[in-house]
Amino acid sequence: MELRVQDGRAVLAGRDDAGEREVDPHTLPLGAGLADALHEWAKVADAVTRAETPSDGAASALVTRRGRQLAVRLAADMGTPVEYTDPVTGELVVVEAPVDEDLGETEVVVEGADGEDGEGEQPEPQEETPWGTGLTVSFIVAAVVTFTVYRLSVGLGETSQWLAVLANVLVVGGITPSVWLARKVPVWRWVAYGVVAGVLAAWLSLLLVTVLAPV
Repeated sequence: MELRVQDGRAVLAGRDDAGEREVDPHTLPLGAGLADALHEWAKVADAVTRAETPSDGAASALVTRRGRQLAVRLAADMGTPVEYTDPVTGELVVVEAPVDEDLGETEVVVEGADGEDGEGEQPEPQEETPWGTGLTVSFIVAAVVTFTVYRLSVGLGETSQWLAVLANVLVVGGITPSVWLARKVPVWRWVAYGVVAGVLAAWLSLLLVTVLAPV
């Protein structure tokens, strides 16, 4: 089975007696939320590649990592190997279906442009949620983002209110793909929470200042 990204949507392709067929993941008996997760990943991957983001950028790295995680889940649900070409790096990734149901082990093989196999990867073990450390990171990131966005908006607003609004739209639009992917990635999700909270806090502060400012 092959996983493809076409126009911002995930498509699964396979062969039968009638030839090659492409189907929407929603038409298959996949695990809860897997089809939606595949489409979300494909949408963000398409946006990142269209924006010509460098392959070593944070958004690109998250797209690659998320793609492999979803391929592992897909191979386990379908009981068949899954392959796809990473939309960012161009590497051919082959995920073998688990052979030991008790261990639930899945091998990931990555082939580069020269066809050489990369090292096998094992699913990462589940860890307890580090609420204390995570929330601390989120708070620090939120404080930095709030201060930065607020000062940027106030500074540009002294020149032109429309310029300040445009700057906010560009900043938020630029970080949205990375934040959207990072929300489910260990460690990075706390940073994503902090970024979202910081932007909202800055906007709320700007709104209050505007409303309470003397006419």
